[in-house]
Amino acid sequence: MHARSIHSGTDSLVAVVTGGSRGIGKGVAVALGSKGATVYVTGRTREAGKAPLPGTIHETAEAVTAAGGRGIAVACDHADDAQVKALFEQVARDSGRLDILVNNATALPEALFTSAPFWEKPLGVLDILDVGLRSHYVASYFAAPLMVRHRRGLIVHISAYGSINYLYGPAYGAGKAGLDKMAADMAVELRPHDVAAVSLWPGLIATERYSVLKQHQPELFPPELRPESPLFTGLLIDALFQDPERMSLSGRTLIGAELARRYSLRDVNGEMPPSYRELLGAPWTKPSRATD
Repeated sequence: MHARSIHSGTDSLVAVVTGGSRGIGKGVAVALGSKGATVYVTGRTREAGKAPLPGTIHETAEAVTAAGGRGIAVACDHADDAQVKALFEQVARDSGRLDILVNNATALPEALFTSAPFWEKPLGVLDILDVGLRSHYVASYFAAPLMVRHRRGLIVHISAYGSINYLYGPAYGAGKAGLDKMAADMAVELRPHDVAAVSLWPGLIATERYSVLKQHQPELFPPELRPESPLFTGLLIDALFQDPERMSLSGRTLIGAELARRYSLRDVNGEMPPSYRELLGAPWTKPSRATD
C-alpha cells in the first residue's frame, strides 16, 4: 500500500521533535524538513562543545531549513514541566496547530551502558524514567489539545526492542515498556478525536552515541545488526502521518522495518532495513479490539 497526502492547498506539516540536538531526533527533524515541514526542535544543547556528543538544537534547525523545511530551535529542558508548557504555547501562538509530536528526548546516563548489575549502578540511571517515560507523557499532555481541536494528529513515542529484550538493564527496559503501554492507552482516549498515538521501535541507528559505543563496547552489537540512517525513522513517521488509514495502527507498537514494508519505503542508502523481531525476541501480537 502506498501513502497519499491528506493535506490540501499549501498547508505544510507542523511538527515538534523533542531531543533533536543529535541522534534519532536530529534525523527525524531533518527528514520531516525534507518533506517541507515546519519543525520545532527542542533540546538543552545550544552551544557546540557544551555536551559530550556533538550537535546543537540550532545546528539541527538549520539542517531542517536546508533540507527544504522550516527549522525552529527551542531550548527546552524536558525535566521542567513549565518549559514544556511554554514550548507548546509557542507552537499554538506561532503556528496555530500541531500535526506531529515525536517524543524522543531521553536521559541516557553513562552508567546505564556499563555491564554492572543494577544494584551496582548509581540510582541516577533512573533519570531515564523522568526524562524519557515521564517527559513523553508531559509533552503529549500539552500537545494533545492542539491536535484534538483540529481533529488531526499523530503522537509517536520513540521506544526500542529493549521493551521486551534485555538491554542495558531494568531501568532502560522499564522505561521502554512503559512507552509502549502509554501509547496504547493514549490511543484509546484520542481515538474519538481522530488523533493517533503509536510507539515506534527503530532498528540499530547510526547515531553519534552508536559510534562511541561501537568503538568502546563492540560486544553490545551482534554482527547481524545493520545500522539504519537516523533519517529513516523520520521518513517512516511522515509516511505514517500521510497514511489515510493511520488510525488503524493507532495504539500499536510498530517495528520500523516492518512499517517500511507497508509503505515500500527504503533507507536513504537504498536498502530495506531488516526487522529484528525474531533475533531480539519480539512476539507477534494481535491488537486488541480497542485498537483495531
